[in-house]
Amino acid sequence: MNFLRSKRGLAAAGVLLLLALFLVRPGANRLRNRIVASISLAVGRPVEVSSVSLRLLPQPGFDLEDFIVHDDPRFSLEPVVRASEVTAVLRVSSLLRGKLEVARLSLTEPSLNLVRDGQGHWNLETLVERAAQIPAAPTAKASGETRPSFPYMEADGGRINFKFGQEKKPYVLTDADFALWQDSENTWGMRLRAQPMRTDFNLSDTGVLRVNGTWQRSASLRDTPLQFNLLWERAQLGQVTKLAYGSDQGWRGAIQVSANMIGTPGNLKITGAATVQDFRRYDVLGGIPMRLAAQCSGRYTSVDHRLFDLACSAPVGNGKLALEGTLTGLVRPRAYGLVLTAHSLPVQSLVALGRRAGRGVPPDVTASGVVNARLKLTRSEDSEGGGPSLEGGGEATDFRLKPSAGRAELAFASIPFSTRRTPGSDPALSSVGIDFGPLNLNLGRSAPVSVRGHLARFGYLLQVRGEGQVRRILQAAQTIGLLAPPINAEGTARMDLQVAGGWSAAAPAHTSGKAQIRAVRAEVAGLNEPLEIASADLLLGTEEVKVTALNASLAGNAWHGSLVLPRHCGSAEEKCAVRFNLGADSIDTASLGRLVAPSPAQPWYRFLPSAAKPRVPFLAGLRARGKLVVSRLSIHGLSASRVTADVQLDSGNLRLSDLHADVLGGLHRGEWTADFTVQPPAYTGSGAFEHVTLETLADAMHDDWITGTASATFDVKAFGSSLPQLLTSASGHLQVQARDGSFPRVILVPSGGPLIVERFAGDFLLGESKLELSEGKLEAPGGIYQVSGTASLAKTWNLQLTRDTTHTFNITGTLATPHVEQSTLADTRAALKQ
Repeated sequence: MNFLRSKRGLAAAGVLLLLALFLVRPGANRLRNRIVASISLAVGRPVEVSSVSLRLLPQPGFDLEDFIVHDDPRFSLEPVVRASEVTAVLRVSSLLRGKLEVARLSLTEPSLNLVRDGQGHWNLETLVERAAQIPAAPTAKASGETRPSFPYMEADGGRINFKFGQEKKPYVLTDADFALWQDSENTWGMRLRAQPMRTDFNLSDTGVLRVNGTWQRSASLRDTPLQFNLLWERAQLGQVTKLAYGSDQGWRGAIQVSANMIGTPGNLKITGAATVQDFRRYDVLGGIPMRLAAQCSGRYTSVDHRLFDLACSAPVGNGKLALEGTLTGLVRPRAYGLVLTAHSLPVQSLVALGRRAGRGVPPDVTASGVVNARLKLTRSEDSEGGGPSLEGGGEATDFRLKPSAGRAELAFASIPFSTRRTPGSDPALSSVGIDFGPLNLNLGRSAPVSVRGHLARFGYLLQVRGEGQVRRILQAAQTIGLLAPPINAEGTARMDLQVAGGWSAAAPAHTSGKAQIRAVRAEVAGLNEPLEIASADLLLGTEEVKVTALNASLAGNAWHGSLVLPRHCGSAEEKCAVRFNLGADSIDTASLGRLVAPSPAQPWYRFLPSAAKPRVPFLAGLRARGKLVVSRLSIHGLSASRVTADVQLDSGNLRLSDLHADVLGGLHRGEWTADFTVQPPAYTGSGAFEHVTLETLADAMHDDWITGTASATFDVKAFGSSLPQLLTSASGHLQVQARDGSFPRVILVPSGGPLIVERFAGDFLLGESKLELSEGKLEAPGGIYQVSGTASLAKTWNLQLTRDTTHTFNITGTLATPHVEQSTLADTRAALKQ
C-alpha cells in the first residue's frame, strides 16, 4: 500500500494504464449498427462490418474489421470497397461536446472496384454527387465550427480494379496509396500514387502513376468544376506495350507522360506531353540515343465522350509533325476527323528513326531531302461498314540515300504519294494507306527497274519488277536496310519481288516472289574459287528459298539440280539445314580440296584448318542434307562411276549413307562418315565391294600382280590429315572372297606356272599398316591350301600356304618381286630335331 502511494508506485501505475489504453481494445459492438448506419448514409451504399473495437490511444477511435461497401446493383454485384481493417479516428473536440465525429478514416490494403456501365457512367459518380450534397465542414475546420467535418480518408497498399459492364479487365493499379479530403467549404481534394499492372502477366518496369486533383461542389458530376494533374514516369516502353497490348512489341525506351485537366467533365480542357528517352528496337544496341517528344492540347466533353480542338505537335529536326481534329469515343473511337501534316520533315530524321527502329538500316547511310504532306483521316458513326476514309497526299523532294563508298546511291528528284484504301484479306494492306510510285530505278541495265509501294496502318508493301545487275541489286537492298547476302557477285537478275513488313519491332521485313539469274559469278566466303552460275530460277517463300533449274560451275566441276535454302532459322536444326538434290558429270576430289582448304597446299580431305590457321572454312558452319549423283568421281587416281549417296553435313560432321558406286569393275555399297571438328580428322566406313575386277585393282596400284574377281565386306576407321597418316592409322576388319583368278608372279614350283586361284576366302585384320590373315582357304587346281600371314600396305607380304599338312610355301618379298620357298613335313621335322 505504501508503494502505491509513493511516487514510483504512481508512475508505475500510470505506465500500466497507458499500456492498457494502447493495447486493450474493448468491444464496441453495441455501437456497430450506429456506425454502419452512419457510413451507409454518408456513401449511399449498404455497408457491412463484422466487428467494432474501441481504441483510446494514441487517439480515440474505432477499429473496424471486414469492412465492405456494396455497389449499386445496376453496376456490379461485387463490393465497391473491401478492406480487412479500417481505423476510424475520432475528433477529440467532438467528444468534449458529447458527439462522435470521425476525423480520419484509414483503410489498410483495400480493394476498390471501378465499374463503367454501357452508357459510359461510372459507379463512383453517385458517390461524388452525394458527397457534394451533404453539408459538411472542411476537413481542417475552424475550432468554433459546430458542423461535422468531412473526414480525411486515406488508403495504404491498395488495389484498384477496372470493370466494363460484366467484363473484369486485367488492368489494375497496385500498391495504391490514395487520400481524399474536403479542402474548403465547396472544394474536395485527392491524391493517388500507384503502379499500373496486369493480372494476366508478370510485369515489372511499368512506372509510377501520380494523380493530384481538386473538384468543387456541384449538383451533377457533369457540371463539377475540377482541376487534375497526372504524371506517369519511370516506365519502360517494352513493359508499357505489354501492359497495353498483352505482348511485348519489342520497343525500348523510358517513357514519361504528363497531363493537366481543368474545367468540367462537360467541357474539359486538356494539355499534355509525352517523351520517350533512348527510343530503339530491343535488338539495336549502341548508336546515338534518340528522343521522341510530342505535346498535345484539346477539349473533352462527357456528353458524347468527344475530344475536339485536338492539336498535337512533334518537332522533327528543322520540321515538325502536326495532328489536328476530333475523336468521338476515346478507348475505341466510333468517329473521327483527323488531319496529319508534315512540314519540311527531314528525310535524315526518318532514316535515323528507321535505324533505331530496326537493325536493317546501315549505320553509314546518310540522307537528304524533305517531306511535305497533308493527310486527312475521317470516319463517321453512320459510315457503311464502319470503314475509315483517307484523303490527301504529299511529296518527298530532293530525296537521296547515300551509303559509304562501294555501294549504290539512291536518288530521286521527287517522290509523290497519294492515299487510297486497299480491300483484301491481309490486315497489313486491307486498310487505308499511302501509295507511291512507280519509281524508275537504274540498276545497270538499259531498262530501269520499277518500284511501287503501299504504306498502311499495320505494315508496308514494296513491289519491285525489272532486270538489273546482281551487284547493283544487292547494294540497293543493303542501302535501304533489307537483308541481303554479303557477297561480291556479278551477273544479271530478272525480278518480280514483293517486300512486306510491319511497323512493330517483332515484324521484320519479308521478301517474296521470283527471280531468274543468269551468268552470275560470285565470291563466297570460305571458298578459294568463285561460284559461277550459268542460270537458275529462284522462288522466295515465307520460310525458304527454292532454287530450281540450277546450272553452275565450281572448282572446275559442273553442277546441276535444285536447292532449298532456309530463311529465318530458329533453334530447330532441321529447319536450318540446306536441302539439295544435286548432280555432277565429273568431280575430282583434289580440286574440291583446293576449293575449301585453308591453303591450297593442304589435301582435299582437310576441310578444317589447323590451330595456326584462324580462318573459318566454308564447311565448318554449314548444315546440309540431300541427294548427290555423280557420273564420275576421281579420288587419288581411283575412279568411280554412277555414284549416288544421301549426304548429311552438320557443322563439320559429314555422313554419306546409302552410298552406291561402280568401282574397280564392280559395285560398292556402304556408309562413310568424317568428323572434321577434331584434329586430325577422323573417318569411319562400313559396307561391301561386290564383283570387283582384281585386274582393275592392280592397274590402280600400277602393278599387275593379281587377276580374277572378288567381293568383300569391310568395317574400318582411320584418322589423319594426309594419305600416309590415314594408311598408318587405319584399322578394322575385312572379309574377302575371290575366284577365277591368279597371282601371275607367284610360282610355287620351278617347273609350274603362276599360282591359279579357283576360290579364296579369308578374314583380315587391318592395323599397324598391314593386313593380317589368320585363317584363309585357297582352292587351286593342285589342291586346297590353308593361308596365313601378313601383307603390308607398303606392297610387301609374308604369307604361308600349307597343303595337306605335307607341303608349305612361304611367300615373302614385294608384290612386284615375290620370293617363294617350299618345305615338306620331313624338312620341318628335321628342323625341329636340330
